Amino acid sequence: MERRWAPQGPLDVGLALQPHRRGSGDPAWRRTPDGAVWRTSRTPAGPCTLRVRVAGGEVHGQAWGPGADWALDTLPALLGAEDDPSGFTVRHEVLADVVRRHPGLRIGRTGRVMEALVPAVLEQKVVGREAWRAWRWLLARYGEPAPGPAPEGMRVIPEPAVWRQIPIWHWHRSGAEAVRARTIATAAWHADKLEAARTTEELDRLLRALPGVGVWTSAEVRQRALGDPDAVSVGDFHLAKLVGYALTGEKTDDPGMLRLLEPYQGHRHRATVLVWLSGLRPPARGPRMPVRDYRAF
Repeated sequence: MERRWAPQGPLDVGLALQPHRRGSGDPAWRRTPDGAVWRTSRTPAGPCTLRVRVAGGEVHGQAWGPGADWALDTLPALLGAEDDPSGFTVRHEVLADVVRRHPGLRIGRTGRVMEALVPAVLEQKVVGREAWRAWRWLLARYGEPAPGPAPEGMRVIPEPAVWRQIPIWHWHRSGAEAVRARTIATAAWHADKLEAARTTEELDRLLRALPGVGVWTSAEVRQRALGDPDAVSVGDFHLAKLVGYALTGEKTDDPGMLRLLEPYQGHRHRATVLVWLSGLRPPARGPRMPVRDYRAF
């Protein structure tokens, strides 16, 4: 299946799809030398592989598998067509500079909650490389081969029933300890209700009712699944320090970050994305957090 779509105004496809990438070896996301981005998904109609590239000012989408129609129908939303930044007013010059450099920034939505929830839970309280290693192992073991001519090694996230049945020793082999494993398995029992949520408020309420899911995880999921421009990842190890340093020259904590973001109410997540894109980072004061390996415990 193929679709061509001409976006209204500037659009940076790479920035729109980048949040869905979980590390350089993500088996569900790949960028090929021709500049195309490949992404797998488990849609309501079944698994699919989506290839997206830009040519002549148009977005070219190709899709394979039972979910191909659904993937192409929702392609504009995935790339941020439903994102409305009109109410966003820049209050800091450093962010104004980023907006000038990245006029095509849009916050897209996948419409798929479990695809965002599972890797978000794996990323709880660990460094990224540790979480991404577990994500790769679990998809290699339990995911389906990507439909169509996808790059070698691409996989589709398992169905919720599969997440509920993974034995604890395989979670251990992946590097995920029992707490995160239990959180994902519990969420999988409620997957239908989570996927049916239509507003960010409803999804936040359902997510935070699950044991092991808090403010940070809910925000990470709503940013990706529903394109929420205001969902702030409170509790992130780095974010508050980056926001404080970029906007004031000094690191801050979560309450300080929320005070700094108050003028951006309704678009606070968008403001944090611009902070990331600014490239401003506080000076390192100590060694990086080590990568733990639960498989050795």
